[in-house]
Amino acid sequence: MIDAHIHLDQYEDAAIDQLIKKMRPSGVDGLISVSTNLESSKTNLALSKLYPGIVHPAFGFHPENPLPSQEELRQLLSWMQLHAQYMIAVGEIGLPYYLRRQMTREGSDIDMTAYVQLLEQFLGFAKQHDKPVVLHAVYEDADLACDLLEKHHIHKAHFHWFKGAKHTVQRMAERGYYISFTPDLLNEAEIIELARSYPLDRVMVETDGPWPFKGIFEGQLTQPPMILEVAHAWASIQKITFEAACLQLRENTRRFYGI
Repeated sequence: MIDAHIHLDQYEDAAIDQLIKKMRPSGVDGLISVSTNLESSKTNLALSKLYPGIVHPAFGFHPENPLPSQEELRQLLSWMQLHAQYMIAVGEIGLPYYLRRQMTREGSDIDMTAYVQLLEQFLGFAKQHDKPVVLHAVYEDADLACDLLEKHHIHKAHFHWFKGAKHTVQRMAERGYYISFTPDLLNEAEIIELARSYPLDRVMVETDGPWPFKGIFEGQLTQPPMILEVAHAWASIQKITFEAACLQLRENTRRFYGI
């Protein structure tokens, strides 16, 4: 199994080593470790060299962060250009849905035009280097993201921890985009319904660690073996065996990321 989306660089160093050691006996042998900025990208590259064949790094800028300065963006893209051979994807990139909601509650606005332009720069980079993209784009932002993917002729897109309207789900499925499920699949009706309807050959499982979860994982450090419970839940929804679910999810992830 492969954890299709984790922020490995956000764990403590000692926790990372223990996490890697514990995950392989459980049946998880790979991670897609996404980045949030330049320093995050550098750390994920270092982790991929420390754990070759296990940690697969993606480089990018998380859209829920404040906009980078032009110099910060230039440095990140220049660094990505120099290290493109090591990156498995461009990510995490996307649009600031939760930041926008927070700022609206506080009575201020967000410059969405600038965030769209930022996303377009990363999509252009992905197209230039023939890399998949890892997207943070939920609800109505996903429609805009789909528009931009089509504009830049990007076909390999992974919408992680996705939530959205039925028409958006249908559009994404028709375009061949992939989605991934977190442990929320165990108890959230919206995610369960999405899992029931999305094509079996375009879904993956993720932890988005170190993000914490409730339910059976309440109070636990989020770690890759949790995706096995997600696979169990997905198998039950699809009425297939756990073994068949694991095989399908693993092969979907390997196919998408070229592992």
